[in-house]
Amino acid sequence: MKKTKWLFVLVIAVLMALPVAAQKTELTFWTWRPEDTEKYEKLLATFEKQNPGITVKISAFKNTEYNTILSAALSGGSGPDVFQSRAYGGLETFAQSGYMESLEKWVPELKNFNKDVLRGAVSIKDGKIYGVPFASQTLFVFYNKQIYEELGLKVPETWDEFLANCAVAKKAGYQALANGGKEGWTLEVMMGSLCPNFYGANDFYDAVVAGKTTFQDPRFVSAIAKLKELTPYMPNLYMGVSYTDMQSAFINEMAAHFIGGSFEAGYFASQNPKLDFGVFPGPTAKKGDPHYVSVYADGNFSMNAASKQKEAAAKLLRFFASKETGDFFIRELQQVSAVPDADTSVSPYITKVLSFQKYSTPYIFLVGFRYNQPTGSTLIQASLQGFLAGKIDAAEVCKQVQEGIATYYEPFKKK
Repeated sequence: MKKTKWLFVLVIAVLMALPVAAQKTELTFWTWRPEDTEKYEKLLATFEKQNPGITVKISAFKNTEYNTILSAALSGGSGPDVFQSRAYGGLETFAQSGYMESLEKWVPELKNFNKDVLRGAVSIKDGKIYGVPFASQTLFVFYNKQIYEELGLKVPETWDEFLANCAVAKKAGYQALANGGKEGWTLEVMMGSLCPNFYGANDFYDAVVAGKTTFQDPRFVSAIAKLKELTPYMPNLYMGVSYTDMQSAFINEMAAHFIGGSFEAGYFASQNPKLDFGVFPGPTAKKGDPHYVSVYADGNFSMNAASKQKEAAAKLLRFFASKETGDFFIRELQQVSAVPDADTSVSPYITKVLSFQKYSTPYIFLVGFRYNQPTGSTLIQASLQGFLAGKIDAAEVCKQVQEGIATYYEPFKKK
């Protein structure tokens, strides 16, 4: 009996002496960027190496389905420990539903982030921070340098020069524009890339947010009307062309231009390392005018309020707020990192994007009008699809947007 007792004590002692690292913790992480999964796995491998005992399982969902899947999981009391969250109004919905943990006490590094960048991670109702911002995005036009060289084209400054380049590319047998209209959000991106220089950029944004004008302002109507001039240069049956079709056409060098966001570059390069592309800001009405680009905080990394592993989740979020992650976003994903001390000099592309931001304006519906239903984005996306399909005109687009937002936006109710 004595021998058995001592054996039992010895076993207990050995178990207690086992290193804490042997007790594995698995975090779950969700993203809306299936295109970037391989890159994220590389980044998370670095985190796991620095944090023995913690592993991270990543799940990626199509961006247009992500919110629905995430909402269903979180409302059911499950979902991932850490997840990508939308910015501005997209964050507000989840934060005020109690699905997100506020991060001030978990991620002290947030106090060093730029206040404008943090705006997309802060709830306008309680002022708390619910995410670690990961990048800012800029909207502009990608072009194929080899096609431009072959056809003797120059980077356009004006709208007329841009349309002329499209005409030359089409005549040569290329898709002048990769862009289609099957998914409304890509049309909102097109609008954000090209229209600010025609509706008045910041002057109009400030006025419409304050309720001093409306989306039926002739400046905004005429800016929307410009988009119809692109339809001769879009792909055949363009209303059936999806986002992935657009990407494929540009990556495979079938299209001369792709109107999109700075977030595309990393994926383009990974899918076709030989693709030689450049970028230029949206063209202006006349030479010499400043070229404004729409800029916005893309999204955040957030913590599930129902997570049972908050200490480990906080370690991952602090890693996402680190210079190491910021440098990775610039170097590997070719995105403008939100981390304050990230090294932008390692990427000529990022340097170019930042130079465009000398003249920046908020991505109008995302930044200013996504906090209530129907959101400005929902309204503009649906109406632009009707417009480019030839069912309504630009004035009707703006009327539908104005009337929809006016149902809840106080400054418009006075109009």
